[in-house]
Amino acid sequence: MNAMHAAFDVVLVPGGGLLPDGTLPPWVINRLERAVDRAGDAAILTLSAGTTHKPPPFDARGFPRFESVEAARLLVAQGIAPERILTETTSYDTIGNAYFSRVIHAEPRTLRRLLVITSDFHLPRTQFIFEWVYGLTPTNDFSLAFEAVADSGIAAEALSERRAKEARALADVRTLAGGITSLAQFHDWFFTEHRAYATSGWLDRGQGTDDLGAALSTY
Repeated sequence: MNAMHAAFDVVLVPGGGLLPDGTLPPWVINRLERAVDRAGDAAILTLSAGTTHKPPPFDARGFPRFESVEAARLLVAQGIAPERILTETTSYDTIGNAYFSRVIHAEPRTLRRLLVITSDFHLPRTQFIFEWVYGLTPTNDFSLAFEAVADSGIAAEALSERRAKEARALADVRTLAGGITSLAQFHDWFFTEHRAYATSGWLDRGQGTDDLGAALSTY
């Protein structure tokens, strides 16, 4: 095991959407292939249930396909033992990816050295969010590293619109993070105000549509 592989306790792969048939898009496959290359003997943690921007695809038995489970399926097909794969099937956005990865897996398993791998278009916001959420007090001396892979398989118009949305969302979360510095504050905001996790948001789910244009295909 080389120094790069020895450096991490876990490699995290944020969700990046599913195609209508429930398979993984090329940009997510890129993330997973890089995770296999970087992980060595470390665990690989696949993240995300899905997205609030569109309903999930369903399997032949009528169950929803979770992004993280489909990612785990690909990892197993590439020779990774299921026992080395952790899944997170609770989050619906990048903030949720960070929060649930911390409280469900990193804290209980004492995973302190983390590598987060995502697409180039997604990296700036992902890095800010993970550093914010993992830095919320009480902290546990987490060490985070980040790596980007190519935005393969995304049409030019969709990629341009998604990058613009990422920039706006990063500006918004920078403002938000300034007022939330502890896990207690975060939990209060997350489950009372964040539309993907607050009860009011769940009750309104499915009302109206998201006007994301071509960028919708990247979720």
